Amino acid sequence: MTKKKLDPQKHRILILGASGYIGNAIYKELSPYFKTFGTYRTPLKAFEINKQFFHYNLEEDDVYEILEACKPTIIISALRGDFNAQTIAHQHIAEYALTFGSKIIFLSSANVFDSYSKFPSYELDKTLSHSIYGHFKIKIENLLLRLPEKQVAIIRVPMIFGAASPRVEALKQAILDHEAVEVFPNLIMNVMLDKKLTQQIHYIINRSKHGVFHLGSTDLVYHNEFIKEIIDLLTDKKVVLKQVYTSNEDRYLAVLPKFNKLPKHLQITSHEIIEELTK
Repeated sequence: MTKKKLDPQKHRILILGASGYIGNAIYKELSPYFKTFGTYRTPLKAFEINKQFFHYNLEEDDVYEILEACKPTIIISALRGDFNAQTIAHQHIAEYALTFGSKIIFLSSANVFDSYSKFPSYELDKTLSHSIYGHFKIKIENLLLRLPEKQVAIIRVPMIFGAASPRVEALKQAILDHEAVEVFPNLIMNVMLDKKLTQQIHYIINRSKHGVFHLGSTDLVYHNEFIKEIIDLLTDKKVVLKQVYTSNEDRYLAVLPKFNKLPKHLQITSHEIIEELTK
């Protein structure tokens, strides 16, 4: 018996990892417009009473059960956790998508290029990483890119900031504890704002976009200078910056678009991200 394909015009969206920082931001952006479901791992009353959320333990539960319950036309993966368990989960997600024609939006990372340090990276550049995290992201990307091209969007993002983001919260805590903050003076990167990222993903869904997207600020910044700007916003106190040099030369960890550029109103600069943090 042939399984019935889902109607792409009536989007049902499942966000895997919707209780996490980025996953939850995406859920808040999309839920007013689409039938949106999410998964959470740590029991929390707010999620337990929300009928759109499913408890999902990556290491113990089969993601296929949640897919069968939600019947999503779009699956957004913002999962975190054990890499082996994630790999198995994404294999099941890919099998489901192939059967029902669902689209997968996978949140990847600039770290898929962390072996290339002399230049910024663009969408069609070959991925190569020496880090365990970057290597894992490449593995999932390659798994998903074997699906029909219109069913996949790979979202590569650099460091993400926001008023309540883990990185900003960690800086606030370091200031409170009078601890030194590690910065990388030789690292040239681009950055991203949580709110802008969710708007960009919304646009990709609305316009049925597919392929590889590099979603970061249009400009490049030095890590130490950017972090110092944020610290200056957060406090008037003197904060010790611990300079960490991983090489003698400047190195890049930046993802820039060449082919899949989004409209101007969805682009952002590092200065605009700093301004957002002051609001």
